[in-house]
Amino acid sequence: MAWSDAYNYLRSGAARVMGNQAPRTDTGLPLGARIGSVVGIQQSPLLRAVGAGSLIALPDADDTRIVAVSQIQLKQSGGLYRYYLETGDQDDKEKFLQVYQSASGEVSEIMYCSQLARVIPQTAEDQDAYTGQSGFGLGDRSYTLWRQQLDDAGLDLELVFGASEGLDYWRDAGDPEAGFMPPFTGTEVRLDDSSGQTGLRQDMFFMPYVRELRGGGHEYLLITTEIIHSVNGDRSKRGIHVDFVIGIPVEQQRIVIQ
Repeated sequence: MAWSDAYNYLRSGAARVMGNQAPRTDTGLPLGARIGSVVGIQQSPLLRAVGAGSLIALPDADDTRIVAVSQIQLKQSGGLYRYYLETGDQDDKEKFLQVYQSASGEVSEIMYCSQLARVIPQTAEDQDAYTGQSGFGLGDRSYTLWRQQLDDAGLDLELVFGASEGLDYWRDAGDPEAGFMPPFTGTEVRLDDSSGQTGLRQDMFFMPYVRELRGGGHEYLLITTEIIHSVNGDRSKRGIHVDFVIGIPVEQQRIVIQ
């Protein structure tokens, strides 16, 4: 069954086979992940990043199970997956592993990610900027996070910023000399249970930015505008928001999924 069909599969009644037992729709994922899988992360790369001034939020003690999985369908080869430890749908912010699988089926990148902030564009001009529709905004050559923006984030701002008032991130795609590059686009289908009865579907405009941490290593700032089309099959639950997510690369041998 194609992933794009999984979300609507049970709702159509097609999955009600073998009595009332619905088949799993979260199979065939990279690293053998499934909803409910236990995740072990060696945290030494994350601890080093925090000590070097990263904005990453470490996993909590109960962030040990995959509570939702998603695939982001892109207009390029390979596959991009997210394994959520927190979906952020309630009060907690998103935490997830982002896994890139090449067209040949090899896992070539894993990133541990935590949501830094979420904003809602208030005007049409803001929406155009966050989707790159005006030829500027999301997709610009660089992005600066200002110290004053994070005053209420509960962070050690002295460790993060030092004497600086801003953190400069540089676009991690396209020609580094180009002033603007249209953001990537895709559709995320997230499954919140193994049978695909609950979840969401949303369109995405996104761009990765990166900076070098003190002492080496890289921290990614993933800026993503998400336009929700449906939640649990309900198309009346639409909306738009922009997520600012921090990501730290983690080597595959430091991840165990069971």
